[in-house]
Amino acid sequence: MGVDFVELAIIGAGPYGLSLAAHMQDSGQSYRIFGDPMGFWTQHMPPGMRLKSEGFASDLYDPHTEFPLKAFCAENDIPYGDIGVPVKVETFVSYGQEFQRRYVPQLEALSVHSLARRNGGFELATATGEILRARKVVVATGIANFAYVPPELDGLPSTRLTHSSQYGDVSRFKGRRVAVLGAGASAIDVAAALNKAGAAVDLIARVDEIRFHDAPREPRPLIERIQAPRSGLGIGWRSRLCTDLPLVFRALPQALRFRAVARHLGPAPCWFTRDDIVGRVAMHLGVSVADAKMLDGSLCLSLREPNGATRVLEVDHLVAATGFRVAVSRLGFLAPALKSGLTLADDTPVLGRHFESSVPGLYFIGAAAANTFGPMLRFAFGANYAAKRVLRHLLKARA
Repeated sequence: MGVDFVELAIIGAGPYGLSLAAHMQDSGQSYRIFGDPMGFWTQHMPPGMRLKSEGFASDLYDPHTEFPLKAFCAENDIPYGDIGVPVKVETFVSYGQEFQRRYVPQLEALSVHSLARRNGGFELATATGEILRARKVVVATGIANFAYVPPELDGLPSTRLTHSSQYGDVSRFKGRRVAVLGAGASAIDVAAALNKAGAAVDLIARVDEIRFHDAPREPRPLIERIQAPRSGLGIGWRSRLCTDLPLVFRALPQALRFRAVARHLGPAPCWFTRDDIVGRVAMHLGVSVADAKMLDGSLCLSLREPNGATRVLEVDHLVAATGFRVAVSRLGFLAPALKSGLTLADDTPVLGRHFESSVPGLYFIGAAAANTFGPMLRFAFGANYAAKRVLRHLLKARA
């Protein structure tokens, strides 16, 4: 059996992978794309969750802007607003899957088990055992591999500790006491889903107050729009500059870039989740988890107060809504020799102006590119910029 060869292989079928594939399809270049369409969203998000992004910032991107989320909602009689109408995760998933059917029909719902360098290009092995060679590869695997759990929770059995990205149906927790650790959108979404499913929920957070985003006001006065313009990341000049000038962001000193990505748009749930939480779940605010261990069949969490005192909270299960940290070392499909050839900074890839890594022909888009191009790359909104820029570079290289 011969080995198939293509110009480009795309690993990942979320908003970034699908948007790039749609642009490749239009260009006529040979490519293959692998992954479960919108798999992270179908497998890891609690039912009923609503996106943090506004409607206009929740598109996937075809090259001629024919099929934004707005068009999908109009076709299916789903309420939509550019601003102020929260997008249900079920709507976003259905939209992404329809986008795939229309613009990326040849998607192969397979995982890539290994990726290695071969003869100036790359060799991929799929879950079916097929070997494929590609001149170039784009890694668009999203954040599923990067779930972060604090070290103080090490050693807890997986039956008692899960990350918020593992949800998913929460009905199995009905009648059980579940603690959720975190103060951001994921923590609030999972806590709300657990409460609706009949669990007794305890929310644990270091902050003294859960700071919900305010509901958007439209139209806004001209002076307010000048002082705090809107962008795909939200309100304010910092967000607007991040979306409009990613190459300027890339030119900033590394320490400043990393700090901006870590801090900009930090944990903050949206206004529409307030009523799902306040008065409905027990809140333990201003405390940290000092220790966690199993004792007599219960999970005992030692909560440290600001004054140093501790108290114990006994629960059946703990959900760590503690975010994600990009780490190339956790991408198990990358061959060791390929990983060792990557220039990394804090375990994230150092990328050129067109998303190309230090390994020629290997690109990273999505969250893995955020430390280079800014926080926009952590959100679906950044897929348009990434797809166009990578495609332009690929076509230039072929010319």
